[in-house]
Amino acid sequence: MTSGYTIFLELTKLVKVTGIMSNDDLATEYQFDYQRAKPNRFADQNNDRKRTIVVLDEDVSQVFKTPEAVNKALRALIEAMPH
Repeated sequence: MTSGYTIFLELTKLVKVTGIMSNDDLATEYQFDYQRAKPNRFADQNNDRKRTIVVLDEDVSQVFKTPEAVNKALRALIEAMPH
């Protein structure tokens, strides 16, 4: 099995020898192996809802362990706020 780094080194040698690309150029075509592709784990699997990512401080994350707990607390705070 060839590593990506090994392929990169071979392509770098080829480019230096043949001079086909300058450092600023992109290749006109890339070969993508769809059989080895994996789903994007960061992509939203539930497209019917918009999500916003918020990073909690360590002390807050000790109290609110799940997204549901955070949402419940925030909704209670919103209800308590004067309109």
